[in-house]
Amino acid sequence: MSFSKTIEIFVSFSMSLIFMMVMISSSVEAYSYIKGETPVEAHCPGEYCGRIRLDNGNWSSCQSCPRGYRANESSSCALCDSEPTFYDGMYLGFMGLLSLLMHWVCIDRHARSARFTVGIVVQHLSALAESVLAAAGTLLLTEPIGSVRVTSCRVKSLADWYTVAYNPTPNYEQTLSCTQEAVYPLYSMVFLYYTLSLVAMVTIRPWLAARYLPGSGSRAVFTALYFFPSLVLVHAIFAGILYEIFPYLVMVASVISVAVHYACQLNQQMRALVLHSVTELRSAVIVLGHWLLHAYGLVAVTQLSRPLLHSLMLLLVPFPTVFYIITVRFTDPARMGTS
Repeated sequence: MSFSKTIEIFVSFSMSLIFMMVMISSSVEAYSYIKGETPVEAHCPGEYCGRIRLDNGNWSSCQSCPRGYRANESSSCALCDSEPTFYDGMYLGFMGLLSLLMHWVCIDRHARSARFTVGIVVQHLSALAESVLAAAGTLLLTEPIGSVRVTSCRVKSLADWYTVAYNPTPNYEQTLSCTQEAVYPLYSMVFLYYTLSLVAMVTIRPWLAARYLPGSGSRAVFTALYFFPSLVLVHAIFAGILYEIFPYLVMVASVISVAVHYACQLNQQMRALVLHSVTELRSAVIVLGHWLLHAYGLVAVTQLSRPLLHSLMLLLVPFPTVFYIITVRFTDPARMGTS
């Protein structure tokens, strides 16, 4: 086939394709909606744009719903009056435990002591008290203010956490800004909690650190001043992803962490590991804490929907620890290549 013939076929095919696209586009109707106020409820583009009932009885133009409201099926901003689900509560608990565990790890690392002293225990209890006070303050400052009861919008999908990425552009004309907290108050409560935790820490901890654990106690406070902004940034970006995967993240992290704890012991004999876990208070508390975290993740996954079966599953929580202790002798490098 000659070059000129090839060009002719290509041009003919291109013209046919353009003609088909023009015919298809001309047959597609543009998206239509009422752009301004309307006396009746009218649908809005996008999933998160809604209309607010005005004082004159009309409905507003399409916009983001106020805090504590979410667009319903008819694009009307409806008040979020649902109770948080069990899973929602477990998620908020996880975000609270995250900062508390980081406090405890920092205190333990900076203390550099193989045993619990009075100063270390006081610092740990202070971190716990700060977290409890911050949690109580968060509940009281969340609508309805002054009550520990919380109303929320139900989480329907991962997109609910990232409404900023779903602002519609009808007919590619003007982008409607409908960014809002569709998961109210699961997103804002965590920011409030971290803020109150930081305030409680800088108010209480320095006095106790100077009195009971000078030096290392202050370093733990300074470290917290760094990890709090990190937690805020992680929550701001990955809140939706953490909401979906936190139970599995907790279980995997607890298994890895308890393995690291035992791997750091100098004596890797099975008997020595068992005795160290039972006779050393610090080691016993660390192992028990890992078990509780693993159980927390398991409860979050199952949500105890079948109470008897899922309660029995909690008996498997110590299995990773027992498995490590039993099989540790097979990982001894001195035994490699020997019968």
